[in-house]
Amino acid sequence: MSGFEDRKKGQEAKFALDAELRFKAEARRNKLLGIWAAELMDLSGDEAKAYAAEVVAADFEEAGDEDVFRKVSADIKAKGLSVTDEAIRQKMAQLVEVAREQVLAEG
Repeated sequence: MSGFEDRKKGQEAKFALDAELRFKAEARRNKLLGIWAAELMDLSGDEAKAYAAEVVAADFEEAGDEDVFRKVSADIKAKGLSVTDEAIRQKMAQLVEVAREQVLAEG
């Protein structure tokens, strides 16, 4: 019985660590996406940092990535830039991998 309990506790711990990694990677991806979009919109310095923080905060509106996508897409379009929705989604996919690697490297 103790072997079963040990395995169960191990699986629960792994699940918790995986969830934490996923959360950190998504938050980092959103920050990186915000910095990328800020550069496209000619924001720099404190403005770029503030915008990146807005993108991170946008992720708390609803589950999933659509809230972040809508914010970035709307802001880019409001600036009159011609960046396709597909390009934004591709950037999000690329940056989630970069963010995951960064979070794992930090330990």
